[in-house]
Amino acid sequence: MVFLTLPCWIRNRGTDRFWKVQEIVKHARHFRGRKNRCYRLAMRAVRRAFVYATKGRKLKKRNMRTLWISRIAAATREHGMKYPVLMHNLATSSVQLNRRVICDLAITEPRSFLSLAKLARARQQEGFRAALGDGKEPPGVFSRVVMLQ
Repeated sequence: MVFLTLPCWIRNRGTDRFWKVQEIVKHARHFRGRKNRCYRLAMRAVRRAFVYATKGRKLKKRNMRTLWISRIAAATREHGMKYPVLMHNLATSSVQLNRRVICDLAITEPRSFLSLAKLARARQQEGFRAALGDGKEPPGVFSRVVMLQ
């Protein structure tokens, strides 16, 4: 389309508003009542829906992490451990698996999860042995003597 005069070109810019309104109404299509037809009401409803969607994305992440932790804790209790003990000993064993992967292992591959639990238990036993000492001192007595070489 060729515009020969400035007023014709300015008059034609009104379509931008049409498409802007259509974009908002498109997002409001599934709302009930006048909110899906009237632009002013649709604007408020869509803005509010986008705010809820933004908050919902953060809540979803938080809820998924809680779900993973509860599943890992349930699987860990089956093997006679507690969740914090398992996670701490896996971290000290340099196992770099996040909670989502450990949760998937606990559900889909129980044998792999059992091997992780055994690894954490072995690491825990090493820590107990190191805390008790090398056997030269009586058990249960901790000294503050520093050996110098």
